[in-house]
Amino acid sequence: MKLKKLFPVILFITVLVLASLACNLNATTANITNAHLSSDKDDTQQTTVYAVDAPGFFCYFDLNNAPDSTVVKGTWTLVSAEGYEANSEIDSAEITGGSNTYYFSLDRSGDSWPVGKYKIDLYIDGKMVQTVEFEVQ
Repeated sequence: MKLKKLFPVILFITVLVLASLACNLNATTANITNAHLSSDKDDTQQTTVYAVDAPGFFCYFDLNNAPDSTVVKGTWTLVSAEGYEANSEIDSAEITGGSNTYYFSLDRSGDSWPVGKYKIDLYIDGKMVQTVEFEVQ
């Protein structure tokens, strides 16, 4: 009789353990190091400040311990600038790959960039892992 009463408890614990294991299967060892901004596509000059007439922004990073199916997303945001809505997403892009050096870029679409603060958030498989901040002066 006691076994019949324990069965639901044992079943519940088993389901919790299996659910926990299933969640851990989606965990990744992939990580990003050396994330930085560059003033040019060739990554010859690191920067955290761009001019209003800069042709584009470039964010380089090293992806490590990553299977070839790893998805990295970069989201460019205008944090604050006079006359613009704060924390406005400008653009985003994704790459899929393994351990290597990659970059995201954002080209200027108008005459000039608004003076203000910006950032790019980097995500690995949907989880935000790093923010790189910069300014336009």
